[in-house]
Amino acid sequence: MKRISAAQAIIVLLERLTRMSRTQKLVVLLSTDAVLCIAATWLAFALRVGAWSLDLVPVSYVSGAALLCWLPVSQLVGVYRARVRFSGQRTIISLAQATAIFAIPIAGVVIFAPVDGVPRTLSVLLPVCFFLLLGASRILGRYLLFDIVSQRAFEGKVRRVLIYGAGRAGQALALSIRYEPGMTLLGFVDDDERLRGQRLDAVPIFHPSDLQKKLEQLDITDVLIAIPGLSRSARKRIIGNLEPFAVHVQSLPNVQSLVEGAVSVSDLREVQVADLLGRDPVLPNSLLLSRAISGKTVFVTGAGGSIGSELCRQILHLMPKRLILVESSEHALYLIRRELDGMFLEQDRQAPVIISELATVTDASMIRRIMGRYRPDTVFHAAAYKHVPLVEKNPLIGLSNNVLGTFNTATAAEECGVSRFILISTDKAVRPTNIMGASKRICELVLQALAARGAATVFSMVRFGNVLGSSGSVVPLFQEQIKAGGPVTVTHRDVTRFFMTIPEASQLVIQAGAMAEGGEVYVLDMGTPVKIIELARLMIHLSGLTVRDADNPYGDIEITEVGLRPGEKLYEELLIGENPLSTSHPRIMRAHERFIEWDDLAPKIEALKALLATGNVPATIALIRELVPEYEAPGREFLRADSA
Repeated sequence: MKRISAAQAIIVLLERLTRMSRTQKLVVLLSTDAVLCIAATWLAFALRVGAWSLDLVPVSYVSGAALLCWLPVSQLVGVYRARVRFSGQRTIISLAQATAIFAIPIAGVVIFAPVDGVPRTLSVLLPVCFFLLLGASRILGRYLLFDIVSQRAFEGKVRRVLIYGAGRAGQALALSIRYEPGMTLLGFVDDDERLRGQRLDAVPIFHPSDLQKKLEQLDITDVLIAIPGLSRSARKRIIGNLEPFAVHVQSLPNVQSLVEGAVSVSDLREVQVADLLGRDPVLPNSLLLSRAISGKTVFVTGAGGSIGSELCRQILHLMPKRLILVESSEHALYLIRRELDGMFLEQDRQAPVIISELATVTDASMIRRIMGRYRPDTVFHAAAYKHVPLVEKNPLIGLSNNVLGTFNTATAAEECGVSRFILISTDKAVRPTNIMGASKRICELVLQALAARGAATVFSMVRFGNVLGSSGSVVPLFQEQIKAGGPVTVTHRDVTRFFMTIPEASQLVIQAGAMAEGGEVYVLDMGTPVKIIELARLMIHLSGLTVRDADNPYGDIEITEVGLRPGEKLYEELLIGENPLSTSHPRIMRAHERFIEWDDLAPKIEALKALLATGNVPATIALIRELVPEYEAPGREFLRADSA
């Protein structure tokens, strides 16, 4: 029979203890505390009389009375509701409160003792001794049950962690890390020069200037940014400092969890591309936000899409009278409706009326009926096919949905007396090289022509670039490819794109629509364009991995070029003309661009309808070129006369 050492026997015993049921563990803890209560009584007597040899009668009397007093007191304070493995400051405070209350009945027991040899000073000594023993037992228990047993049970690779930020959030996160068997905290990093060289709970604090040296010396694998209120520009600066190193970077998303006192490792998220934009969003103008929304009936087409759904969220917060959701996808409509219904469940205020309409904007009579039924004040037209390669391969349905859908919705809005109509456009409408961009430019022409002929409805367009996190976005694609071990695919190393977050874009769309007077093409300030290959490299590095290339053949993830897709540009533009005009909002500009008069445009739209109905692709493309002279479509040999 194999013999085991005493240490191994203790480990086995502790492992069995961790596998016990909650009731069994409570019995063990109560029994341990009973023994500690008796030991505290003996110790208090010994300290008082100055000898270990004691009269058993008074000791037994006080011990029995102490046990009877402790049970109701511990129940009152909730001592045994706390788990030993998570013992910390709050546990010690709870024990201090319990033993302080425990001192009151003990004083009565000592003062009115019916037996001789019970010193009155025991009323102080006994609670103090008991508190010290209880506190020591909890700390020792946590160490044995977690630091030894749990760490031994962890079989993965231990992450070596630095926390960036030694404030309240960083401290709370550090406490949580103590209970993570796969993580070891090796230090804090903080910009405060006064904290340099100090220690926080025995963990050293470093200055950012020491970051490179400490990352290498300590073999750090993870950096956790624990500054929830950090501005985007400051967050970009920190991430930029970490980018050259193959460390996994995560951060706490916001201050909400900190306010709720529930910061933990599970609150951490991967660094978002929004953190890398380096541009802090401008606070919205509340007057502009509410002008076309509050107390009004608002109509949103494409309500289940990336932009449409965020518009619905923003609109609902502004308390419209009614919100009409128009969506052709049953599943998308179900999801956004369920989410919006849940927004007011736990609030006292009355929720606006939400109406779901499963409909397609390509059905002119259906859109006219729906709009006539609800008579909306404001329409946000977000329904469109936007995926360039798919629309390029299916030009007829793309043109039908985007152009005819906009034409149907806009003319129905004019007939029904809608006050404001806002089209969600795209930077791909500027000198388009693909069907999707050309279709959106024609949508703009429709609205410009309607506005120019003196329509009562205020028609306007808002043009912007890529939004982060939208369906088909490059960012989630890169995340999936990195998670799968690569390769990360980019179309061309020189491709650049503008990026903006969906909430910021939606807020700006609402504000631009509110300031419109008719026919304006608004352009959102998208900041500096981002080089996609650099974005890929940055995302790989911030995942704690390295790029495999000629300079580093043993790297983790390879970046491969797959070539530009049909109709794709290297660079996107936001303006057709030059010198955009400023507006009252620093992030919204107004463009002056050519348009076609309604009398000339309307017959061509009717001709487009007829061509789309017959499926004549070459003639359709010829008409598109006539409507959008700046449209350039290289390599369109894949189009056939029967393509749909």
